[in-house]
Amino acid sequence: MMTVFLILFPLLVAVLLFAVRPAQAKLLALIAAVIEFIASLVVAFNFNALGGTQFGLDTPWMTSLGLNFAVGMDGISLLLVLLTTFLVPFIILSSFNHTYDKPSTFYGLILVMQMALIGVFVAQDGLLFYLFWEVALIPIYFICLIWGGENRGWITFKFFVYTLGGSLIMLTGLIYLYLHTPGSHTFAISALYEAGRSLSAIEQSVIFWTMFVAFAIKMPVFPFHTWQPDTYTVAPVQGTMLLSGIMLKMGIYGLIRWLIPVVPLGVQQWGMTAVILSVIGIIYGSCIALVQKDAKRLVAYSSIAHVGLIAAGLMTLNPLGVQGAMVQMLSHGILVVAMFFIVDILENRLKTRALDSMGGVRNVAPVFATTFVVVMLGSVALPLTSGFVGEFLLINSIFQYHPVLGAVAGLTIILGAVYMLIMFQKAMSGEVTATTSGFADLTLHEKWVLYPIAGLVILIGVYPKPLLSISEDAVQALLQSVSNATAVAPL
Repeated sequence: MMTVFLILFPLLVAVLLFAVRPAQAKLLALIAAVIEFIASLVVAFNFNALGGTQFGLDTPWMTSLGLNFAVGMDGISLLLVLLTTFLVPFIILSSFNHTYDKPSTFYGLILVMQMALIGVFVAQDGLLFYLFWEVALIPIYFICLIWGGENRGWITFKFFVYTLGGSLIMLTGLIYLYLHTPGSHTFAISALYEAGRSLSAIEQSVIFWTMFVAFAIKMPVFPFHTWQPDTYTVAPVQGTMLLSGIMLKMGIYGLIRWLIPVVPLGVQQWGMTAVILSVIGIIYGSCIALVQKDAKRLVAYSSIAHVGLIAAGLMTLNPLGVQGAMVQMLSHGILVVAMFFIVDILENRLKTRALDSMGGVRNVAPVFATTFVVVMLGSVALPLTSGFVGEFLLINSIFQYHPVLGAVAGLTIILGAVYMLIMFQKAMSGEVTATTSGFADLTLHEKWVLYPIAGLVILIGVYPKPLLSISEDAVQALLQSVSNATAVAPL
């Protein structure tokens, strides 16, 4: 029942916000998000890493369609649920220096999105997964459309069309699998796995692309990324945090839960193509980030590079790569939220995101500058930070898969250090200017956002074992099932 609580509680609070519209909507939303995080910690402390899928519920819902409300968590799901419930309170708290029109609607939409995100990560039924996947698009669309910046109408429409188009393509693949399930048709995850593996190599290849395109758009992976920089830039900062910190993880999770185990022959056939596209994305995102003058767009393009590395390592089907992807998803989530909040602080204080208009901030705001350094070092994968753990495992797995691709992917360490150091130098170093002379140091609520994240960046870097232990058994089971499926593949 804990899984059901994690889904329904934020939805119920969101409905309350929509209906009652309390004066302290942001405080009520923050309290609800903290309760949700505490509930996820209860699940984590009672989770048996060797116990498979737990805290489940499987009850008939639409029996005529073979649809059950089936939810549960294994180690892979649990890590992403923890990431979601951990970040949402900080995303809400980061908004306390903003005044949004219709606050009840704004915070209600954030909680609806949290509900949908958790639903995606715990769904054990193909159609239920798809429904949560689509529901997650609705609140972020309205957050960007109502509270976004200049040209938000066209940019948000492009984002909506891209992601909806990919989702509909994925739906065709799920329906095809549904029609090939053994016995009576059902969307149960085990039946879809069996149906997918029973298909011929050509059929699996087709299903591979119906799913991969949808997941690649959501992450995004080159060349399906074109919606991302503009959307990240025009969205309100909390919307950007939701998109980059959590929502893109839906695509990576889709690869792990719904692509790799369903069509192992398709992955075997097209995995190299997916890895190459991901590695191209690493270099492309990094090079574009190098020349950005807008701090928010720089972080947006850097996210393309980081996600490309995760996808490339994951698609090698190497245990190191899959475990590295799990850790890097968590690391990227907390780091990118912190980085966008840092950009938001700079913009609020200086009334600009142009890096050339900044400078000397460290001289007047040393606490802010120190926190920036910790987040930046995590982003460039300095040893003993969270970024190093995941990147080391991912690059190692890609190098074992193909040395040339591994060497090219490894350039992310160099390029990432260059563009992040350029950003820090332009914003923080140099002499105090007329623009930065009145820059105030971190406020109390800003410290409450950045200090825990900075501490976690170091903690994960020093001691990542608990996170690796949670997902290890689920990852091993996943890869073993794929290996068994390819060994007895149909002709």
